[in-house]
Amino acid sequence: MTTRTKKQRTRIEDIRRVELIEAAHRIFLRDGLKGLTTTRICHEAGMSQGILTYYFKDKDQVLFEMVRYANRVLMDAVVVNLRQAETRWDRLTAIVDGNFPEEKFERNTANAWVSFYAEAAHNPRYARLQDLFYKRLRSNIGSALSPLWSKSEIDHFVRGFAAMLDGFWLRRGHSDGDISHLEARALLIEYSEKMLGAGTVSKLKRLQLRAA
Repeated sequence: MTTRTKKQRTRIEDIRRVELIEAAHRIFLRDGLKGLTTTRICHEAGMSQGILTYYFKDKDQVLFEMVRYANRVLMDAVVVNLRQAETRWDRLTAIVDGNFPEEKFERNTANAWVSFYAEAAHNPRYARLQDLFYKRLRSNIGSALSPLWSKSEIDHFVRGFAAMLDGFWLRRGHSDGDISHLEARALLIEYSEKMLGAGTVSKLKRLQLRAA
């Protein structure tokens, strides 16, 4: 087998893996983790039944990769917003905005993530992913507050921030239209302003990122 043929085969395999992950993601958003079966994933991807185990070790592996993919989809909005931030306060509000994208802050998506958090309670691999998500949140928030606050103060702030963030997504999943992305954003901004205090917020609004 030539090197070119091997590369072509590897590229095709990579494409098929992505197609299966994206198919699993679509089912995940509709029905949560419980709705994901090998048969449904293959059918959604337009592939023959059982082909999933050719490209992945087992169904758990594709589910694990799908959750990572699903989180990246949500985090893309955060990354875009962070790149546009000019001040430390802009950076913090960018994190808030990115976690409540209008087109994704809806009931099915919220319920899908609720099913993931429920599974993470007794699945070590998902628990590690969940821990990674929180570490990334801590890192992003820390990059905005670190010039003014100590590590322990930031950790305390992040615990409350993350609890409210999770709570809004949970509420969105269990109620239809009870809370909008705008209301969730406003409440988390209000929490941030009260926890940080007017003096710190004022300083964050003046601290230019390029000068930090």
